[in-house]
Amino acid sequence: MRPCVIAANWKMHLDSSGAQALARDVRQHMEREPANAAQVILCPPFPFLGIVKTAIEGSGIGLGAQNMHTAPSGAFTGEVAAPMLQAMGCGWVILGHSERRQYFGEDDAHINAKVHTAVQHGLTPIVCVGETLEQRELGVTEQVIEAQVRGVLAGLAPDNVAKLILAYEPVWAIGTGKTATPAQAQEVHALIRALVGLLHGSTAADALVIQYGGSVKADNAAELFAQADVDGGLVGGASLDASAFAAIIHAAGATL
Repeated sequence: MRPCVIAANWKMHLDSSGAQALARDVRQHMEREPANAAQVILCPPFPFLGIVKTAIEGSGIGLGAQNMHTAPSGAFTGEVAAPMLQAMGCGWVILGHSERRQYFGEDDAHINAKVHTAVQHGLTPIVCVGETLEQRELGVTEQVIEAQVRGVLAGLAPDNVAKLILAYEPVWAIGTGKTATPAQAQEVHALIRALVGLLHGSTAADALVIQYGGSVKADNAAELFAQADVDGGLVGGASLDASAFAAIIHAAGATL
């Protein structure tokens, strides 16, 4: 049975005291959850990794980063390398988020290089794929998703694919208040799993965690997570509110 994984993407929000308080609040909530609760990962901005690490230490909550460079070191001013993230206690890293694609020009080949680097350095990549509103309205969602999945997973061994996380984030549902219906989410998640099975084998496809990442909220989480191929969520705005995020975590646990 695949785990249910809830990752909080705090993006470029909060200050140091806010990050510390939010991490502590999430920890307190997790202490009230049953032993079989969902895996929770907090992904704060780079400057707050140390603060959050201290706040969640020993709790079972994971620590992740929001991005990293392809190189393990070098003259890349302003960038962060995988070994640095490891040294800070990170076990996960978000790669290929739609905002990285939109604002920083990252394409599938660049994201794929980052995925290989993460795997080589023992980090679990949370790799994002998803279509825009224009692409969905043109009816090319399947083609877009297939191209992205093929691109970001190119050259990976099946056992590495099995251990990473894919996040389906319909771009039209991020920060807009819109959400894919559970049926729409399941349709794309099933498509992704079938494609991974074709490319990397059924064992990898069956083990692969596929999160939904388009405006997950307390009031839609349970229905989304109940879908056969939806294995949790990559949560943006709602993860900045401790009570809302706690409700999403609880909904995830109820599906296990």
